[in-house]
Amino acid sequence: MKVLVTGAAGFIGAALSHALLDRGDEVVGVDNLNDYYDVTLKEARLARLAARPGFTAERADIADRGAMAGVFARHRPRRVVNLAAQPGVRYSLENPDAYVDANLVGFANVLEGCRRHGVEHLVFASSSSVYGANTRLPFSVHHNVDHPVSLYAATKKAGELMAHAYSHLYGLPTTGLRFFTVYGPWGRPDMAYFIFTRKILAGEPIDVFNHGRCRRDFTYIDDIVEGVVRVLDRVPAPDPSWNGDDPDPGTSAAPYRIYNIGNSTPVDLMRFIGLIEERLGRRAEMRLLPLQKGDVPETFADTTDLERDVGFKAATPVEEGIARFVDWYLDYYGPGTAG
Repeated sequence: MKVLVTGAAGFIGAALSHALLDRGDEVVGVDNLNDYYDVTLKEARLARLAARPGFTAERADIADRGAMAGVFARHRPRRVVNLAAQPGVRYSLENPDAYVDANLVGFANVLEGCRRHGVEHLVFASSSSVYGANTRLPFSVHHNVDHPVSLYAATKKAGELMAHAYSHLYGLPTTGLRFFTVYGPWGRPDMAYFIFTRKILAGEPIDVFNHGRCRRDFTYIDDIVEGVVRVLDRVPAPDPSWNGDDPDPGTSAAPYRIYNIGNSTPVDLMRFIGLIEERLGRRAEMRLLPLQKGDVPETFADTTDLERDVGFKAATPVEEGIARFVDWYLDYYGPGTAG
């Protein structure tokens, strides 16, 4: 089938597009190749996709209403995966407009395109950041998430609400996926594991927040992609047991679902850094710093609903995932460079 993937030059978007092409789908990849991080890496991801039959690239900004209307009208996809977004918690403290444009205006344009062209199923990226001030672990989609601690998190929660409204009003089937700290080859240079690797190779100190007392549910890219594909193939239906007197945030009387997609095995940040050091054969010089504004000390995904509904559970251990990432990094940038 024809699948529209926004953010196709991004980390998850490129990996997902390859997986869809591998199984014979036609992929229309939308990306504006912005300079939030190294554009040459995005171009390299896109070049690998462009060489494959069945892939069509559309350079467009999802916040451009006219451009997105044109993309939907030209291609008329059966299903859509919206991965385009302005990511990053700390950057949202400095440049809030980017989050409003991409995560709110842009997502509204995607929703409108899906509504107007009868898309069968929209899968969209949310984030573990929506859990915000929640401290009850593991995080469950059935928990209330009304206390975000960053603008990024607030825009992702807003996206979930917008999708639900379209599902309720227009019967558009939508599924949101709360990603938990995705890592792996071809990853994002703004992510901690990427920065750690670069700085360790360069002999520069790394910033370790909350004095290293953090735990993250690191999730390997191949696991994320398999989960997204399985969810894409399962079009949600209304939950007949949903009750407005006791509303469950994880389901709905509309054709809408929300899932956590994580490894369900939190890893101590210091252990994570140690794995990078081991694979590089170098020690890190660390600057221990307080917890940053907008960050949370721990994430832990309850993936019970995802396992039940699509039969998927992440399986890549962090030791294996980090080894693959470091090997890719050294191969891509060269063993004598810090990238």
